[in-house]
Amino acid sequence: MSIRTKIGHGLAKGLGIKLNYRNEVGSTPVTRGESTYSIDTADTYVEREPTAAEWIESITPSRRDAWGYLKSLFPFVHWLPFYNVQWLYGDLVAGITIGAVVVPQGMAYAKLAELPVQFGLYSSFMGVLIYWFFATSKDITIGPVAVMSTITGNVVLHVQAVRPDIPGHVVASALAIVAGAIVCFLGLARLGWLVDFISLASISAFMTGSALNIGVGQVPTMMGITGFSTRAPTYQVVINTLKNLRHTKLDAAMGLTALAMLYLIRSTFNYLARRQPQRKKLWFFCNTLRTVFVLLLYTLISFLVTRHVPKTSKTPKTPFTILGYVPRGFQDAGVPVINKDIISLFASQLPSTIIVLLIEHISIAKSFGRINNYNINPSQEMIAIGVANLLGPFLGAYPSTGSFSRTAIKAKAGVRTPFGGLITAIVVLIAIYGLPAVFYYIPSASLSAVIIHAVGDLITPPNTVYQFWRISPLEVIVFFAGVLVTVFTSIDNGIYTTVCMSLALFLFRAFKAQGRFLGRLAVHSVVGDHVIDGGKEGTESKPSNDPDKSKRNIFLPIDHEDGSNPNLQVKHPYPGIFMYRFSEGYNYPNAGHYLDYMVQEVMRTCKRTNPVSFPRLGDRPWNDPGSNRKEALVGVDNRPTLKAIILDFSSVNNVDVTSVQNLIDVRNQLDRYTAPERVQWHLACINNRWTKRALVAAGFGYPTPDDDGAGFRRWKPIFSVSEIGGADSAAAAAEDELRRMQSKSQPQRDLESAQPEIDSMQGSSQHSLDKQLNASGAYANTGVVDTRVAVVQGLNRPFFHIDLTSALQSAIASSELHDLSLRAKSKELPSGTDKRSE
Repeated sequence: MSIRTKIGHGLAKGLGIKLNYRNEVGSTPVTRGESTYSIDTADTYVEREPTAAEWIESITPSRRDAWGYLKSLFPFVHWLPFYNVQWLYGDLVAGITIGAVVVPQGMAYAKLAELPVQFGLYSSFMGVLIYWFFATSKDITIGPVAVMSTITGNVVLHVQAVRPDIPGHVVASALAIVAGAIVCFLGLARLGWLVDFISLASISAFMTGSALNIGVGQVPTMMGITGFSTRAPTYQVVINTLKNLRHTKLDAAMGLTALAMLYLIRSTFNYLARRQPQRKKLWFFCNTLRTVFVLLLYTLISFLVTRHVPKTSKTPKTPFTILGYVPRGFQDAGVPVINKDIISLFASQLPSTIIVLLIEHISIAKSFGRINNYNINPSQEMIAIGVANLLGPFLGAYPSTGSFSRTAIKAKAGVRTPFGGLITAIVVLIAIYGLPAVFYYIPSASLSAVIIHAVGDLITPPNTVYQFWRISPLEVIVFFAGVLVTVFTSIDNGIYTTVCMSLALFLFRAFKAQGRFLGRLAVHSVVGDHVIDGGKEGTESKPSNDPDKSKRNIFLPIDHEDGSNPNLQVKHPYPGIFMYRFSEGYNYPNAGHYLDYMVQEVMRTCKRTNPVSFPRLGDRPWNDPGSNRKEALVGVDNRPTLKAIILDFSSVNNVDVTSVQNLIDVRNQLDRYTAPERVQWHLACINNRWTKRALVAAGFGYPTPDDDGAGFRRWKPIFSVSEIGGADSAAAAAEDELRRMQSKSQPQRDLESAQPEIDSMQGSSQHSLDKQLNASGAYANTGVVDTRVAVVQGLNRPFFHIDLTSALQSAIASSELHDLSLRAKSKELPSGTDKRSE
């Protein structure tokens, strides 16, 4: 023992820490060879416990890990050196297509953010320009989106209500920088897994409610109706719009007809694509340009109607509202103004802003990654969003994230790499410098029609909701709750409602996870109407778990809650032995619920090992009164006694102090129930070394010792073993194949080298020699077959089993051995009494 170990043991002794408070197998004398692994040809294996030092070493990054982390921050270095002309063609087509879409959408969404339209162009430019440096998705397009723009507009109005002196674009830029910094930090810390806490039902509810909120809010602008706030709850906007329909203006002609034309063009090209599959690509590109076509058409109409109206930097007086003056270039570029006062004004709305930035982008990226067969890195996508929102405000951008509609168009357009974003940035840059004069005549009602048309695709269709109902009815409640809260209050409240309800549902399922008692059932494989028999004809084959054989044992829940045929009689595998499966992990939230149900069922099925005769009914304990008065008085109980419990840990990855302590408490409770005997605990399918360490520290994994200090009672270990050599092993098969290839390539040399060996073996035949050569062990250099076997799990943990079958075999064998021992003692007892009397 080293000095370091001695010092540690001395400190532990001084502090009263029991390093080995529970002796393991092998520390007490074992008689008659009952716990000795008796296969002489087996390689023994003693499982070593994991240590804290190993865990720290496993999570400490090496130099190679650090270099890999730095390279992962810039994914373009992996694909840019291989860029080619074919990729450029796909990116060029997709980039120009998205540029034609994002320009009108960016201007329209800027109106939702309560900002002049040029800020939508700034955000569109910076989003696509920066994203491709950090992207792990080729399809995503970062820029202004309807929901994020609406939330930004709410923040701008909220701040300006308190501080009217702060311009709206200053508030929007500060919001983008703060939210971008937080998201970027989450990405650098590789916390992308946090997004997985937000369920699909929550995302769908948020998108649907937001689409309804935005679409309804744009109807008054499309109709030319004013006089009330379109930022009010959705139901109030609907009521106010209906009340003021009589105030509709000429804007309705520019808005309603534009909206109808957008849907008509889309329906027409979709119909043509179905009727003419050979021209599907052509009709797709025509369809994606419908927004540009409609806006150009109505801009031309607006120009013809208002060309005689003098141009002005203020809102022009025209028959219908138009955008008016749009500055050329980046007139609002500069260092963003951000200070404590501005941040404090919108701090309460930061959580909803960050949630929208993340869930919309990450969910879209994951979806299109699965569709197009590539994986995205959520943490790296967070960095891309964060950097885009950190740098964008220097050119006047406001918060932006991934767009569903533009991403879908980009994927269908055949984009090949993230470099397509740079092409889009060039198109937007041309629009910023070359088209402001055209933007002047765009009708505001037509822009509202574009927004309504875009957000209409975000509404979850009824068929999808029905599929939610088929999969998880409880999540449909979450969905409708989120939509209703959004409609009757705000988008922020809808987000918080769905996230909180999803988390509550997850916790409820974790806390109330239901364990299952398992029974054994022999099954056969059937092809058509014929049963496949693995044994010889006319003989009865024993059940086996070998998948190559037709008859095998399986373990099903006794209550048939898994949907198995209730006509099958599935019972406990052996009197007094129970198999219990944890269904959804085993930790402190659900440990009590799991074990309460298990103990209740065990005590209902088994009687006390040492029943006490109660002459009077009042002598029985209140919690064990008997099933009826007759049984309570007579004390007759035909139930078996409890012998062993087998726990299936296949769904358990980690345990904690509370859950293990609950197991200890239940073990002690059942030991009192079976006194003077002890319940033996067998644990199967443990997948984590730290879980084994925790269970061993609590005294599981080996037989329970008796109270009299005599050590372990008689038990019979059963271990799972596997061949590590021999003719049937993979290594031997590989060696045999190598020998055959060598013999084909050099036949003469092999024949000559084998001649002396053949001559020396006078009593053997050529067939015998070939058989020995082909059966040569993989780990030996001779022709002797290596038939060694090795245990799969450690010999020092005999009650940790590789599967349920070995656990059940061990429990039954130990129980039968113990019963034989008790019967032998009961026979010896009378003779011993007679000798003492003599």
